[in-house]
Amino acid sequence: MVGWDYGLSAYYFVTICTKDRICFFGEIRNKQMKLSPIGQIVYDEIQKTELMRSDKLEQFVVMPNHVHLIVHITKNNVETHCMRLDCLEYKNIFGPQRNNLASIIRGLKGATTSRVNAEYGNGYFSWQSRYHEHIIRDELEFGRIQKYIQENPEKWEEDELFINL
Repeated sequence: MVGWDYGLSAYYFVTICTKDRICFFGEIRNKQMKLSPIGQIVYDEIQKTELMRSDKLEQFVVMPNHVHLIVHITKNNVETHCMRLDCLEYKNIFGPQRNNLASIIRGLKGATTSRVNAEYGNGYFSWQSRYHEHIIRDELEFGRIQKYIQENPEKWEEDELFINL
């Protein structure tokens, strides 16, 4: 969002896809995600991300070709328990890109890519260059997104990121 400082304490819904939406992370069987070895690396690195930072990963799911996360940035600039945008001040700060949403995603992508390339060879795996983010505005929206993440494996064939190969 224009004018938004992505280092602010807030909840963010993030989707990160593999390059060309290749299903590196596993497959859906009986409406449940079965992780491949690369999917397990991604899962492990997501869990490590929270251990290394003060920020929280409220919910996540690894799907065959993408990952959904709810990231709660907790310690930067503004401390609030309000999830509405009108509770937070807008302030666009261009400076070092650390302690913000982009640095979290960059760290996660870098760590997973390094581990996969070390095991499978350079160039074997790649993430899409960008990611989708959405600022979660209130508790109702948080609940709706949380449910979407939980049910994502069950609804894989309806997902716009599903590619029937």
